[in-house]
Order: sequence, then C-alpha cells, then structure tokens
Amino acid sequence: MVKRTTVMSEPTYFVLAALLDGPVHGYGIIKRAQALSDGRVRLAVGTLYGALDRLASGGLIVVDGEETVQGRPRRYYRLTEDGRLAVHREALRLEQAARVVTGHTSPMTGEAGA
Repeated sequence: MVKRTTVMSEPTYFVLAALLDGPVHGYGIIKRAQALSDGRVRLAVGTLYGALDRLASGGLIVVDGEETVQGRPRRYYRLTEDGRLAVHREALRLEQAARVVTGHTSPMTGEAGA
C-alpha cells in the first residue's frame, strides 16, 4: 500500500525519479538526482543514506544487490511498485499545482499564460 503524503520533499522526489530507469547505487543516485533537478538537488552522502533507509522502511525502494568495487561495498537500490506509484502521483500533483499558476493571467502583461 502506498503511503499517502500531502507533499513529497524535492530531494525525495528526485531520489525516487533517479530510480525510474532501474537499479542504481548510492553515488549514481546522487549524480542522477543532481542531473534530473538541473543541479538544485545536491545530496550529501549521509543525507542520501538516511533517505534511502527511510524510503526502504516505507516500502518505496528495496536493495536490489551488492557488489564490491575497489574493496568497498556498492549497494544497488530499485523502486518497488509502491515507490513507482508514489513518484508518479507526486509528479501529477506538481503538474496540477503548476497549472494553477500557468493557467492564470500574467500580472506583467495581462495575457493568459501558455
């Protein structure tokens, strides 16, 4: 069951979005989230792993595997179906919220938004 929250934080949204194309390891999530957000989301390692633990305990992601690279463990994460639904719901919520503004007349020109 998807936990229904009113607002998903931007970092959480981009962490989940980073996993839409398949399993990714922690550093890859940091890089993808930064790229997908045009640099707005810059996750510190400690922040990321706290978020990943929270998302895993909430059933939105799972560990998909682990490998050792240069003597260090690299854990891969993937979205669960609930995680996929949650990020899509948040995208729809953001789209609807944006339409409230873009559908109004521009205060600068008096013309309707595109």
